[in-house]
Amino acid sequence: MEEESPLTGISPPGRIAAPGEGIGQDELALAARNHGLPLEALRYEVTPAGLHYVLVHYDIPDTGTDSTPAPTPWRLTLHGRLRTPLDLSLDDLRALPSVTHRVTMECAGNGRARLSPRPVSQPWLVEAVGTAEWTGVPLRAVLAEAGVTPDAVEAVFTGADHGVERGVEQDYRRSLPLPVAVGADVLLAHTMNGGPLPPQHGHPLRLVVPGWYGMAHVKWLRDIELVDTAFRGYQQATAYRFRQSPEEPGEPVTRIAPRALLIPPGFPDFMSRTRVVRPGPVRIAGRAWSGYGPVVRVELSTDGGGGWADAEVLPQGGHPYAWQGWHADWTAVPGSHTLLTRATDASGRTQPVQQPWNRGGFGNNQVQTVSVVCR
Repeated sequence: MEEESPLTGISPPGRIAAPGEGIGQDELALAARNHGLPLEALRYEVTPAGLHYVLVHYDIPDTGTDSTPAPTPWRLTLHGRLRTPLDLSLDDLRALPSVTHRVTMECAGNGRARLSPRPVSQPWLVEAVGTAEWTGVPLRAVLAEAGVTPDAVEAVFTGADHGVERGVEQDYRRSLPLPVAVGADVLLAHTMNGGPLPPQHGHPLRLVVPGWYGMAHVKWLRDIELVDTAFRGYQQATAYRFRQSPEEPGEPVTRIAPRALLIPPGFPDFMSRTRVVRPGPVRIAGRAWSGYGPVVRVELSTDGGGGWADAEVLPQGGHPYAWQGWHADWTAVPGSHTLLTRATDASGRTQPVQQPWNRGGFGNNQVQTVSVVCR
């Protein structure tokens, strides 16, 4: 058992559940605050804002709304290794040329609750994902106006959310290597699905980093600092690392591993979510995505993984960072069935049937399993 934080009296992140330990009240409280995508909502190419997954590390800060100003007017400051520091209002940003990207965003901890032993944290199953159309200003355009100096190596992004982790009081803060930060598609997003950012999604401004897990998409963004050394803040150097033991530094969590999800067919049992279908032809459909390029293959098993058949994968349709639709036909016969699906992307990465374990429960893209009764 790891030591408790002297400041909060709460077990720090990275604790592993004891054998037989069930979900605790602290995890239930996190699950009540955050929410995942109902899997039937995979039918939408663009997820309605209220159905998109949400993870809030601390509190949703009071940044006001478009009609009700915040107690302190919101500003975005850019400083550090820049020739011309900037101090911008939301109106300043909205006056700049904007672009829209359709982006699938997934929490790095998606699938954590399926691991054994279970890392104690937000207990995601497979539902921490959503796809939205984000509109905003390309970050590289703002950095070009400010003039990045040659010695800059990273951009550090600070949100307005504030709290305590592992005894350390902090703002939520993450960095990106400069080549990623000045990439073509990183956005300072002020609009979601054609409307203002909802409070839980980072109003009035958030970072959108296509292809990266959600921890990189800093919400309630208020400050960008260009630095000449690697950022070593908590969310960068301690959290979001692939580790087998607390002592090792671990590799950083970055791009989204491939995943396919199917829309559960038929109708559900209330408690178990076991699906009920009628005998005969059943269309199985879903979505697949990867941060390493397009998904080129989706396979479906209807016998618990004993055999796999290729599904039809739809093209990306001009949205290189959004999920792709797929479908397959199945003839259901009376009895119990276990449906599995897995994706392979253009880089050759394929979802595992058995998921490698890590202490944070990050990047768990183990194949989805859906129990079905045909009667």
